[in-house]
Amino acid sequence: MNLRAFELKGSDGKLIRGDRAEGAGRSVLFITGFLSKRWGNKSKALAQWSTELGWGFCTYDVRGFGDSEGTFTDYTLSDWTADARSVLSILTKSKEPLTIVGNSLGGWIAWLMAQEHDLVDRLILIAPAFNMMGVRAKTIAPERRHHWHREGWMPWDDDPVHREWPLSWKWVEESEAYWATSFDRLRRVRTTIVHGLDDTVILPQGSHEFVNLLQRHDPSYPIDLRLVLGDHRLSSPEHMESLRQLLVEPV
Repeated sequence: MNLRAFELKGSDGKLIRGDRAEGAGRSVLFITGFLSKRWGNKSKALAQWSTELGWGFCTYDVRGFGDSEGTFTDYTLSDWTADARSVLSILTKSKEPLTIVGNSLGGWIAWLMAQEHDLVDRLILIAPAFNMMGVRAKTIAPERRHHWHREGWMPWDDDPVHREWPLSWKWVEESEAYWATSFDRLRRVRTTIVHGLDDTVILPQGSHEFVNLLQRHDPSYPIDLRLVLGDHRLSSPEHMESLRQLLVEPV
């Protein structure tokens, strides 16, 4: 696997850092989930499979997290979509078709990017977190929501993974604004959503709702929702083999 590191400057001058392997015929971009670094079991597997197929592969860390520059609290959803847009700007120079695999929040960002870029012709969304912060604001206790809005900051929840990463209320406002325009200009991109029935982090009902709304706008949109046994991670050997099979399916 001939991976090389790359750096791109964000609008604030901070560096977006990632890794990329050249290939031919197709490229695969993996977009990570919320508070996830770019290299995990899914990205490593996708990189290996892409190499075996002779395709290009790319993954990156958003600004404020992982190896990229910046302070986490300085960034929101619009910044992270801008990061994805910057990465896509270098991938689309080859004019080769592009598959985006998005995990959790990365799944929603993948959907948004596919609506903008003509070369994206395949989406694989794993437990996509559509309107992640808007849904969160609606489902937490009213007093906590009021506190978040009044104080301007709140962690996703109080577990050790999330409590040290406070989120601004701007996340909620931007999430709702992006969600409101999700179906405004549809590009037909072959899309598969895989969501665990036992996912308690991002409920599978969100994917079901997304598909229903999409099909109201375009009843023949090429989308396939697969609700499977499993939790949010979907990282068992069986899940990984299913991901491999999805990747190699002809578009």
